[in-house]
Amino acid sequence: MTVISEGHVDAVDVGYENGHLQIVIHDERTEPGAELDPARVVLVAKKESATQVPSDPAFGFLGSPGSTVYLLPETQDENLLWPGLSTEDLEPGVFVNDAVTIRFKQFIGPDGVSLFTFNPDGSPNKLVDSEDGLPDNVTLLTGAHMHENWAFEKAGTYRIKVDATAKLASTGATVTSPAVWITFCVKNK
Repeated sequence: MTVISEGHVDAVDVGYENGHLQIVIHDERTEPGAELDPARVVLVAKKESATQVPSDPAFGFLGSPGSTVYLLPETQDENLLWPGLSTEDLEPGVFVNDAVTIRFKQFIGPDGVSLFTFNPDGSPNKLVDSEDGLPDNVTLLTGAHMHENWAFEKAGTYRIKVDATAKLASTGATVTSPAVWITFCVKNK
């Protein structure tokens, strides 16, 4: 089992080989990066990721104002894990509109999980929220890479089930990856 608690990883890295979409975890802590089987990786949010939910009602999806939330931020902090989403290895022209959708299908854990980015005015742009109905979808263009805030509302182990889907430009047929489970361990000690 590989345990990763800091540095850059693509927690969901979508690839396409031999007519099939697939998801791996791309470990970019070393050069060259390594593709890891999600079933054999634990991603860790260290206790230093703990922060307080802002009083702004726009952040209410994270919990009550002032309560603790564990946040892996969209901007890199060298002391924390920096997870992202990636379609960097996908070639343009293969999929309709060069688009691939990552579907967050199921969450198992002690409380809610959210993915969000910040708008230029500092307000949150919620991408995924385990507490308001699933699946939640994030669509990326091929050749893209993005970072977002990963927020966990309590310490504990979270499992996130994801797959990826797209339509082939050549035939219009839908291709979908096998679903994988991404595991996060959120620590408060």
